[in-house]
Amino acid sequence: MKVPQHVAIILDGNGRWAKSRGMPRNYGHAQGSKNVERICEEAWRLGIKYLTVYAFSTENWNRPKSEVDALMTLLRNYMKTCLKTAEKNDMKIRVIGDLEPLDEDIKKRIAELTEASRNNGGLNFTIALNYGSRDEMVRAMRRLARDCVDGKIIPEEIDEKCFQSYLDTYDLPDPDLLIRTSGEQRLSNYLLWQLAYSEFYFTDVLWPDFTKEELIRAIEQYNSRERRFGGIKEGQNV
Repeated sequence: MKVPQHVAIILDGNGRWAKSRGMPRNYGHAQGSKNVERICEEAWRLGIKYLTVYAFSTENWNRPKSEVDALMTLLRNYMKTCLKTAEKNDMKIRVIGDLEPLDEDIKKRIAELTEASRNNGGLNFTIALNYGSRDEMVRAMRRLARDCVDGKIIPEEIDEKCFQSYLDTYDLPDPDLLIRTSGEQRLSNYLLWQLAYSEFYFTDVLWPDFTKEELIRAIEQYNSRERRFGGIKEGQNV
């Protein structure tokens, strides 16, 4: 079985999972957070090198304040746990998105986690936090425009590679496989540029119930498809 190098996941269904058990939505988010740790370990054992998860979108601020506050509290606790997990599993962690609106203590913990795991050699784990792909591209264009004004870049030199270097994911390979849980079949403003040639896998399983076996099913589906780039199969000689 050929294992994709980079898997991106939209973690969906925490609230519905909790509701089906008569529990508050925040309980579902907590269980979903624990499952992220489990899947990180399983992904690395399967041979996946990069895992990127959609933790909190720019649109999530529109949720009820009580839920947003609970998510921020959960994030603070997760950052502590993640530091221990990164050390235990030799995991390299980065966070993408617009971090400026986050509270200072959260930004500090993100910086500490990133620095502490910088030289780790295990799974490259990326957390998309306060992330929206359109926002990412707008921020990239602003930086690119400033560099043009400063004379660092000539407009005629701008190409896909140049633009990509301004994205949050500038140092990551594009995902080979996108997984979305809970039955929804849309991208929800996630990695729109990066997913241009990715395979998509949608499952009805809610995120807290997503297991190693479900991950393997997604990889098996990935293996059953003919990957084509410009009409040429992946790996085919030209």
